[in-house]
Amino acid sequence: MTTPPVATDLGEAARLRHQLADHLAAAGHVRTPAVDHALRTVPRHIFAPEVSLEAAYANDIVATRHAPDGRVISSISAPWLQADMLEAARIQPGHHVLEIGSGGYNAALIAELAGPTGHVTTLDIDPAVTERATHFLAETGYDGVRVVTADAEHLPARLIPDGGFDAIAVTVDTWDLPWIGALAEGGRLIAPLRLHGYHWAIGFTKDHGALLSDEPLIVCGFVAMQGDGAWNTNRRTVPGTGVHLSWEDGTPLPVDQLAPALTRQPTVTRTDITVGGQEPFDALMLYLAGALPGFCRLEVDPDINKRVLNPPPQHWPGAAIVRGASLARLAHERIGDGDDGKGRYEFVVHGYGTQGHVAAQEMAEQVKYWQRNHRGARCPRITAYPAAGRAPADTDHQPHVFAKKHTRITLDWPIVPNSTGSRSTG
Repeated sequence: MTTPPVATDLGEAARLRHQLADHLAAAGHVRTPAVDHALRTVPRHIFAPEVSLEAAYANDIVATRHAPDGRVISSISAPWLQADMLEAARIQPGHHVLEIGSGGYNAALIAELAGPTGHVTTLDIDPAVTERATHFLAETGYDGVRVVTADAEHLPARLIPDGGFDAIAVTVDTWDLPWIGALAEGGRLIAPLRLHGYHWAIGFTKDHGALLSDEPLIVCGFVAMQGDGAWNTNRRTVPGTGVHLSWEDGTPLPVDQLAPALTRQPTVTRTDITVGGQEPFDALMLYLAGALPGFCRLEVDPDINKRVLNPPPQHWPGAAIVRGASLARLAHERIGDGDDGKGRYEFVVHGYGTQGHVAAQEMAEQVKYWQRNHRGARCPRITAYPAAGRAPADTDHQPHVFAKKHTRITLDWPIVPNSTGSRSTG
């Protein structure tokens, strides 16, 4: 049972709520009066009683449920990301909206946007999460939100309004988009989609039965999808090395033959392409994932001997390709302090095995191609077609095509104006 807040707490909560909204607006995450009003109205702290008021209104996630191994399996997302995704969803008064991945707070924000004539459904596979959402939505006066416990992979037909939902907001990492049929033509779907393990919140519009992206891509991370929609990382371990390779999209390749290659010093292929210490290069990773056959993600055990991979990938799995008994992986070397003192780095490719230098040169050429033709251009245009009724994906690599269970996803990379290159064929 929640203890009723005292008046001083209510005043402090309101001050912190407006302070957070001011910060999000100044940073460009809030761009419309409707989203601004929702963030200033919904009491976020009520949905996060485990933490202090300051933590509830910090621009960070609030973990609300953990698995036995300590993994976060439900949370209130960071406000900046919620604001960006709500703006991308373009929810209007009277809309029918589905949220996949519940908790209560985001559903209340959606209810403010949809207004009294709108209809909001929030769905989660975990009954403990939906029970919590039901409780806090009722406590805050948003008991008109329909809370459903179900596996989103099998969306109950009874939930779908005639003509489909006007907007669907997915707030869990998803490997696929099985909800195209539940979305109205012209409706909006915003989802954190996984492409080879890279996570991007993407805003789509349904156009003639397909989903077309038309918003800047947002690098993000959410708790993992559970149930039948959970993804398979297709992780393989190179024997005796502590090196793991994952083919989350694409066909896993044999890895046992790579063990001898990883016992020798790698070749180093330079690219002459540099990046600042604080400069994101997520677009390059996504480009390589689509451009290179045999692409995989590489990670190492924390206590691995650095003589095997020096330096080992930090913070997240690295980009790699397998070519028979050889392997190449993208790395970087610090070459200076940079103008801001945060460092300047050059992309290099390490090659392992007798043909590692050939694989490294192949990857390096794609890095250079990205530099010439795509770096500094707009985000790639992403299209998701329903897989049903379409020809099966070819077994051979198709550049920038991700074949999933329910959808076939293509990426079209715009060319930098005045580029001297031509489109990549992979």
